[in-house]
Amino acid sequence: MSETARALVDRARAAALRAYAPYSGFSVGCAVESSSGDIAVGANMENACYRLGVCAEISALTAAAQAFGLGQIVRIAVSGGHLREDGRLTGHMLVTPCGGCRQAILEAAHVAGRDIEVVSANGDGSELRLMRISELIPFGFGPANLSDADRVDAGG
Repeated sequence: MSETARALVDRARAAALRAYAPYSGFSVGCAVESSSGDIAVGANMENACYRLGVCAEISALTAAAQAFGLGQIVRIAVSGGHLREDGRLTGHMLVTPCGGCRQAILEAAHVAGRDIEVVSANGDGSELRLMRISELIPFGFGPANLSDADRVDAGG
Protein backbone atom coordinates (compact mmCIF):
# COMPACT_ATOMS: atom_id res chain seq x y z
CA MET A 1 0.00 0.00 0.00
CA SER A 2 1.41 3.41 -0.92
CA GLU A 3 2.31 6.03 1.66
CA THR A 4 -0.25 8.33 0.03
CA ALA A 5 -3.01 5.79 0.65
CA ARG A 6 -1.90 5.30 4.26
CA ALA A 7 -1.87 9.07 4.82
CA LEU A 8 -5.39 9.28 3.39
CA VAL A 9 -6.52 6.55 5.80
CA ASP A 10 -5.00 8.56 8.65
CA ARG A 11 -7.12 11.54 7.58
CA ALA A 12 -10.24 9.31 7.45
CA ARG A 13 -9.49 7.95 10.92
CA ALA A 14 -9.05 11.49 12.25
CA ALA A 15 -12.38 12.49 10.70
CA ALA A 16 -14.06 9.53 12.41
CA LEU A 17 -13.01 10.99 15.76
CA ARG A 18 -15.32 13.92 15.00
CA ALA A 19 -18.32 11.79 13.98
CA TYR A 20 -21.65 12.18 15.73
CA ALA A 21 -22.73 8.60 16.44
CA PRO A 22 -24.57 8.51 19.79
CA TYR A 23 -27.05 5.81 18.70
CA SER A 24 -24.90 3.15 17.05
CA GLY A 25 -21.63 4.08 18.74
CA PHE A 26 -19.96 3.36 15.38
CA SER A 27 -17.96 6.31 14.08
CA VAL A 28 -16.96 6.48 10.42
CA GLY A 29 -14.63 8.90 8.70
CA CYS A 30 -13.89 9.41 5.04
CA ALA A 31 -11.16 11.32 3.20
CA VAL A 32 -11.34 12.16 -0.51
CA GLU A 33 -8.22 12.96 -2.52
CA SER A 34 -8.12 15.08 -5.67
CA SER A 35 -5.80 14.71 -8.64
CA SER A 36 -3.81 17.69 -7.31
CA GLY A 37 -3.48 16.18 -3.82
CA ASP A 38 -6.13 18.28 -2.07
CA ILE A 39 -8.11 16.43 0.61
CA ALA A 40 -11.72 16.81 1.74
CA VAL A 41 -13.03 14.92 4.77
CA GLY A 42 -16.34 13.98 6.30
CA ALA A 43 -17.79 11.91 9.11
CA ASN A 44 -21.08 10.19 9.77
CA MET A 45 -23.77 12.16 11.56
CA GLU A 46 -26.57 10.15 13.13
CA ASN A 47 -30.02 11.43 13.97
CA ALA A 48 -32.71 10.28 16.38
CA CYS A 49 -34.85 9.79 13.25
CA TYR A 50 -32.47 7.10 11.97
CA ARG A 51 -33.10 7.47 8.26
CA LEU A 52 -32.06 11.12 8.34
CA GLY A 53 -28.49 10.31 9.28
CA VAL A 54 -25.66 11.09 6.89
CA CYS A 55 -22.88 8.67 5.98
CA ALA A 56 -19.25 9.78 6.16
CA GLU A 57 -18.75 9.13 2.45
CA ILE A 58 -21.65 11.39 1.45
CA SER A 59 -20.39 14.06 3.84
CA ALA A 60 -16.88 13.87 2.35
CA LEU A 61 -18.09 13.73 -1.26
CA THR A 62 -20.19 16.85 -0.67
CA ALA A 63 -17.17 18.63 0.82
CA ALA A 64 -15.04 17.48 -2.12
CA ALA A 65 -17.60 18.71 -4.66
CA GLN A 66 -17.37 22.16 -3.09
CA ALA A 67 -13.60 22.17 -2.54
CA PHE A 68 -12.34 20.87 -5.88
CA GLY A 69 -15.16 19.19 -7.83
CA LEU A 70 -16.21 15.58 -8.31
CA GLY A 71 -14.30 15.40 -11.58
CA GLN A 72 -10.99 15.68 -9.70
CA ILE A 73 -11.50 12.73 -7.33
CA VAL A 74 -8.92 9.95 -7.63
CA ARG A 75 -9.04 8.13 -4.28
CA ILE A 76 -11.30 7.72 -1.26
CA ALA A 77 -10.39 6.26 2.12
CA VAL A 78 -12.91 5.09 4.70
CA SER A 79 -12.34 3.87 8.23
CA GLY A 80 -14.52 3.37 11.25
CA GLY A 81 -15.07 1.69 14.55
CA HIS A 82 -15.85 2.45 18.14
CA LEU A 83 -14.31 5.29 20.11
CA ARG A 84 -12.54 4.09 23.21
CA GLU A 85 -12.63 6.03 26.45
CA ASP A 86 -9.09 7.20 25.75
CA GLY A 87 -10.33 8.82 22.50
CA ARG A 88 -8.78 6.29 20.12
CA LEU A 89 -10.65 4.60 17.29
CA THR A 90 -10.75 0.82 17.49
CA GLY A 91 -12.20 -2.00 15.43
CA HIS A 92 -10.96 -5.12 13.67
CA MET A 93 -13.18 -5.33 10.58
CA LEU A 94 -12.55 -3.43 7.37
CA VAL A 95 -15.08 -0.69 6.78
CA THR A 96 -16.43 -0.51 3.25
CA PRO A 97 -18.98 1.98 1.91
CA CYS A 98 -22.64 0.97 2.19
CA GLY A 99 -24.64 0.38 -0.99
CA GLY A 100 -25.92 3.95 -1.23
CA CYS A 101 -22.43 5.37 -0.78
CA ARG A 102 -21.06 2.98 -3.38
CA GLN A 103 -23.62 4.39 -5.81
CA ALA A 104 -22.57 7.96 -4.95
CA ILE A 105 -18.88 7.08 -5.46
CA LEU A 106 -19.79 5.45 -8.78
CA GLU A 107 -21.51 8.67 -9.82
CA ALA A 108 -18.34 10.61 -8.95
CA ALA A 109 -16.32 8.07 -10.97
CA HIS A 110 -18.53 8.72 -14.00
CA VAL A 111 -18.03 12.48 -13.59
CA ALA A 112 -14.27 12.01 -13.15
CA GLY A 113 -13.97 9.54 -16.01
CA ARG A 114 -11.89 7.15 -13.90
CA ASP A 115 -12.36 4.03 -11.79
CA ILE A 116 -11.89 5.65 -8.36
CA GLU A 117 -9.71 3.84 -5.82
CA VAL A 118 -11.41 3.03 -2.52
CA VAL A 119 -9.14 2.28 0.43
CA SER A 120 -10.96 0.52 3.25
CA ALA A 121 -9.42 0.33 6.70
CA ASN A 122 -10.33 -1.08 10.06
CA GLY A 123 -10.70 1.17 13.09
CA ASP A 124 -7.14 1.11 14.34
CA GLY A 125 -5.70 1.40 10.82
CA SER A 126 -3.74 -1.84 11.05
CA GLU A 127 -5.48 -3.45 8.07
CA LEU A 128 -6.05 -1.78 4.70
CA ARG A 129 -7.45 -2.99 1.41
CA LEU A 130 -7.44 -1.14 -1.88
CA MET A 131 -10.28 -1.78 -4.33
CA ARG A 132 -11.76 0.08 -7.27
CA ILE A 133 -15.35 1.27 -7.20
CA SER A 134 -16.06 -1.08 -10.13
CA GLU A 135 -15.17 -3.99 -7.80
CA LEU A 136 -17.45 -2.71 -5.05
CA ILE A 137 -20.43 -2.12 -7.31
CA PRO A 138 -20.11 -4.29 -10.42
CA PHE A 139 -22.69 -3.63 -13.13
CA GLY A 140 -23.46 -0.28 -11.47
CA PHE A 141 -26.23 1.94 -12.76
CA GLY A 142 -25.03 5.29 -14.04
CA PRO A 143 -25.46 8.04 -16.62
CA ALA A 144 -24.84 5.67 -19.55
CA ASN A 145 -27.88 3.66 -18.50
CA LEU A 146 -30.03 6.78 -18.57
CA SER A 147 -28.79 7.85 -22.00
CA ASP A 148 -29.80 4.44 -23.30
CA ALA A 149 -33.43 4.91 -22.21
CA ASP A 150 -36.17 5.57 -24.77
CA ARG A 151 -37.22 9.16 -24.55
CA VAL A 152 -40.67 10.33 -25.46
CA ASP A 153 -40.78 13.58 -27.37
CA ALA A 154 -42.69 16.22 -25.41
CA GLY A 155 -44.71 17.03 -28.51
CA GLY A 156 -45.90 13.66 -29.10
